[in-house]
Amino acid sequence: MSSNIPLGIENVPSLDDLPPGASIAPTTQERLLCDPAAPSSWPRILIVDDDVSLGKFLSRELKRKNFIVEVRNDGESVSSDLTSSAYDLLILDLNLPRMDGMSVMRQVRSSYPLLPILVLTARNRTQDMVAGLEQGADDFLIKPFSLLELTARVKALLRRKSTPAVHSSKAGSLIMNREEHWVMRGERRIDLTSREFSLLEYLMNNVGKAVSRKTLMQEVWNIPFDPTTNIVDVYMKYLRDKIDTDGEPKLIRTVRGIGYALSND
Repeated sequence: MSSNIPLGIENVPSLDDLPPGASIAPTTQERLLCDPAAPSSWPRILIVDDDVSLGKFLSRELKRKNFIVEVRNDGESVSSDLTSSAYDLLILDLNLPRMDGMSVMRQVRSSYPLLPILVLTARNRTQDMVAGLEQGADDFLIKPFSLLELTARVKALLRRKSTPAVHSSKAGSLIMNREEHWVMRGERRIDLTSREFSLLEYLMNNVGKAVSRKTLMQEVWNIPFDPTTNIVDVYMKYLRDKIDTDGEPKLIRTVRGIGYALSND
C-alpha cells in the first residue's frame, strides 16, 4: 500500500482479506516490537480511535518506523493508561464511544499539560478546529489522510516536545515563565488561558516584529488562515485587556495592514 493513499475505513487493509491459509511472516523488527523489551528510547504513542481497522493499521505502520504503539477503541480508559505508562504522544479521534474526544482532551490537559495531542477528525470546519484547539489539541489531521502526512505530523510534534525550552522571556516590564506557566507585569500577576498564553508566547518570541493574522492562525492555532473568522482579533483583545491596563505603557500594538506586534519598551 502506498503511503500516499488516503486513509479511511474503506482504504485500510485488513488481514481478514487474505486467502484462507495465507499468512504474513513478521519481520525481525516486528518480532522485536512484540517483545516488551523493545528499546526504551523509541517514542511511545497512544492511539485512541473507535475504528478498529484503522487503529490496527496505524499501529502496525508506526511500529515499523520505530515507535512503541498501543491502541484503545474508546476514551474511558485514557486517563488510567496515561497514569500507568509514560507516553510521548496521544493520537485522538473526536468521535468516540462512552467518552467523546473533546471530553478526553479536557481531562488529559488538566493532568498532562505538556503531552502533545494530535487529533484525527472528519470535521473540517474552521470553528470545529478552533474548538478542538481550545480544548488542548496541538495539531489536527483531517480524515481521510495519508500515512506520509501522519508520520510527518507525529515527528514534528515529538521534535517540538524534545526541543530544549527557553524557560523565561522578558519584554519591557512583562515576564513570562514557560516552565511554571505564569506571567507577571511588574508586581502584577496575570492569569491567562492556555490559548492566551500560547499567543503571548509567540509574540514574545518575535518581540518588536509585526506578526500577521495569517501567521498567528497557522503558528498558534495550527490551522490554515480563514479570512472569515476574527478569532485572532478576539483573542488579541482578551490579551490586551489583561496585559495593558490603565496607566501602563501599551505593549501590544496594532500594525495597520499587517497584524500585531509586542513592544520591548
